[in-house]
Amino acid sequence: MHAQEGTAGGPVTDGPTGGAEGAQPPKSKAGRNLPAAIGVGAGLGALVIGTLIFLPPGWIAVVAIAMFIATWEVTTRLREADIEVPRIPLLVGGQATIWLGWPWGPVGVLSGFTATVLVCMVWRLFDHGLKATPKNFLRDTSITVFVLAWIPLLASFGALMVLEDDGPGRVFVLMIGVVCSDIGGYAAGVLFGKHPMVPAVSPKKSWEGFVGSLIFCVIGSLLSVTLILDANSMIGVLLGVVLVVVATVGDLIESQIKRELGIKDMGTLLPGHGGIMDRLDSLLPSAFVTWLILYALV
Repeated sequence: MHAQEGTAGGPVTDGPTGGAEGAQPPKSKAGRNLPAAIGVGAGLGALVIGTLIFLPPGWIAVVAIAMFIATWEVTTRLREADIEVPRIPLLVGGQATIWLGWPWGPVGVLSGFTATVLVCMVWRLFDHGLKATPKNFLRDTSITVFVLAWIPLLASFGALMVLEDDGPGRVFVLMIGVVCSDIGGYAAGVLFGKHPMVPAVSPKKSWEGFVGSLIFCVIGSLLSVTLILDANSMIGVLLGVVLVVVATVGDLIESQIKRELGIKDMGTLLPGHGGIMDRLDSLLPSAFVTWLILYALV
């Protein structure tokens, strides 16, 4: 969930961003096309809810398709920066990492990830032929492994949750927590944001927005863990606190990557938001910590 992009000279704000170059529709105080962002968010929310209620195994397919698009977006941006990541094995291996979790759980995920790393190393070594001298091999393979871990590996834990007996409920807990964090951060950032949190990475991310995220996420996680999973409310409090920290770090990581690549968004697929990856920056690490906490404590 991308957060805290504001207009130049405006208040420090928190919230999703978007917008295409050229003539742009009117934007909100937070520097985005708010009606478009709300419409896209509602559509994505309906897809998630409908899938989890009526066809829970279909959630794995939703995750897999989203990660394919996100990986394509990121590899496209990297190639524009002359970073040669092996796209084909990365896309295919990313799908294997996610889908192997269905029959074999975490072991399948780890096996798919490890096999893909090995294939990508060999692919990048010989992608210009057997006689050509590889250039930037260490840089490109390191970034390839990072992308593989950042997108399909973390996402696979979101897919694994649906395989539990109360799997749809666990995914709902994840989604409710992340959405509450995003809404709380956006509202508090717009209304009160004045103190930048990490100006060197994300100048418009505010401490006020962080506090708003914390309050909303803890309340949302407490209620969802208690009412949906019928678990101890303190697990919800713990999950809420951890989610806000992890989601914020995830947002900062993507912000730094985009800063180094000199881009605003990873893609343009979602009006008011950017690309698929621009909606996943905080959700991906949140999927792992939610899986871990619920697996260990519920």
